[in-house]
Amino acid sequence: MSSEHPHPDSPDPAGAQHAHGHNHRPDPELYRTEPVSFVRRGDRLTTRRQKTWDRAAGSYIVDVPRDRATTSVAEGTRIDWTQVFGRRAPLVVDIGSGLGESTVQGAMDHPDWDLISVEVYTPGLAALLVQVEDRELGNVRGVQANAPEVLDKLLPAGGVQEVWVFFPDPWHKTRHHKRRLVSPTFADRVARVLASGGVLRLATDWSSYAVHMREVMDGHPEFENAHPGRAAGPESPLTRVRLEGRELQVGAQPVAPRAGTLRAGVSEATAGATSQDPVDHRGGWAPRFEGRPLTSFEAKALNAGRLVFDLTYRRR
Repeated sequence: MSSEHPHPDSPDPAGAQHAHGHNHRPDPELYRTEPVSFVRRGDRLTTRRQKTWDRAAGSYIVDVPRDRATTSVAEGTRIDWTQVFGRRAPLVVDIGSGLGESTVQGAMDHPDWDLISVEVYTPGLAALLVQVEDRELGNVRGVQANAPEVLDKLLPAGGVQEVWVFFPDPWHKTRHHKRRLVSPTFADRVARVLASGGVLRLATDWSSYAVHMREVMDGHPEFENAHPGRAAGPESPLTRVRLEGRELQVGAQPVAPRAGTLRAGVSEATAGATSQDPVDHRGGWAPRFEGRPLTSFEAKALNAGRLVFDLTYRRR
């Protein structure tokens, strides 16, 4: 999950929340009751990143007590974020931050915010540290851990102003959907940590995941869509994906049911097999978040013909 997430079949190692790995380490799934949403990749650092990591990790990467899994958070762990940052300020959590572009942009745009970059991939956090040092940013900290455990154990209830999840791994194959980060359980976790009126920002370049995100979040009682009905009909990026035949190579293109034909217990993403209506009548897509920089990953997605879907939800 990240502004720099490769998809599972991509050779690009610049991943994030799904992209951690060391040789001879225990499998991160061995001791968890839920599947993790990242895959293991190499942790080799460039010379500059290694030097920066050796010099700065102690100052900017929060030391997390582990359980047996390498990206776990030990039970009973508590962190006083006002002590970590040396002040009391609005907390923003960037989950699956990749190479750190969105975290750094947020820190520069809002020096009055404190930003927590949640990432399992060491090269991504090292790249973040390079930018933090270059820009002398004191309002950024990194946490190398599995995002659900961070939400459950490291963040105070109602203590976070915004949570960002930009370009999480889509896990577009049906048998892998259980690995998707955004789920009803994830929404519960975000609801716990967000303050009243706090914001969850989502972005993906895969329409099937966008539909899934919208279903999960629209159906959660603790959240409201900040842009209900926006970009529906012919203005919807989902309509464009369907009418223009995008994403067919991976089979991720969903087809919406006709208005009024959705049966109880059948999701929009799965009901479409027997429907022919390509128009997204529901909408609810947010405008592009101005605080999210255009990364090389997003540029590649756009160049490949995919569209980007933004969603914004507010904690009731």
